[in-house]
Amino acid sequence: MDLKLKNKVVLITGASRGMGKAIAQGFAAEDANVVICARNAERLQQAQAELSKNSDGEILARQADVESLSDIRSLVEFTLDRFGRIDVLICNSGGPPAKYFVDVTDEEWQRYFNLNLLSFIRLSGAVIPAMKKQKWGRILFLSSVSVKQPIDNLVISNVVRPGVVGLTKSLSNELGKYNVLVNNVCPGYVRTDRVLELAEVQAKQEGIPVDAVIEKYGQNNPLGRIADPREITDLFLFLASERASYITGVSLHIDGGFVKGVF
Repeated sequence: MDLKLKNKVVLITGASRGMGKAIAQGFAAEDANVVICARNAERLQQAQAELSKNSDGEILARQADVESLSDIRSLVEFTLDRFGRIDVLICNSGGPPAKYFVDVTDEEWQRYFNLNLLSFIRLSGAVIPAMKKQKWGRILFLSSVSVKQPIDNLVISNVVRPGVVGLTKSLSNELGKYNVLVNNVCPGYVRTDRVLELAEVQAKQEGIPVDAVIEKYGQNNPLGRIADPREITDLFLFLASERASYITGVSLHIDGGFVKGVF
């Protein structure tokens, strides 16, 4: 299936490692023009070099902190100045630490509200004028299956990320007439640095090996394994394409059947 993503302009945040980098690799392989950002300049430059090896598209890196409104505006302006448009925005940010409610500080609540919700709001607001003008766009959020089914020891994610569901629905209602589609991808456990970090915390708490925790994650769904990043990336590629032209306002969990609810 030709998704016709070649030469599309794709802006991806949090793309120096983990799921963000995997998504960027997917678009680079489709020969899209990809702008990646992250806070860590060294890792960002390494990611740019890796992506450029396997793409005929232009791969650009821009250091930015999505907790900063000025950085967000500068990032979007940089992309528009270079390409004149933004076809696809993918909002991704680092996940909150594994904690129970009684252990979360007020500062952590504020920080991860800013990082995992407010940054998505600001990024969307920065690209929407250009997408409305061009009468085409895709805004895709990367959140978590925790918006569908709360996960033990991840109370910050359980509380903050469902706001992305409301943002997805609200924006899809407002932007549909401009052919700008907005969707939210909610992965379960994926083999990334983030999941390894969570597994290390749990392994320490339970006094068991990290590999045993990873195995337990996989046993929590009918497929009996956690996802490969490419499996999540493929969904982003599809949703960004014209093939997904009638899908908007959806929070889609891709979790191997982890969520047990009917809806």
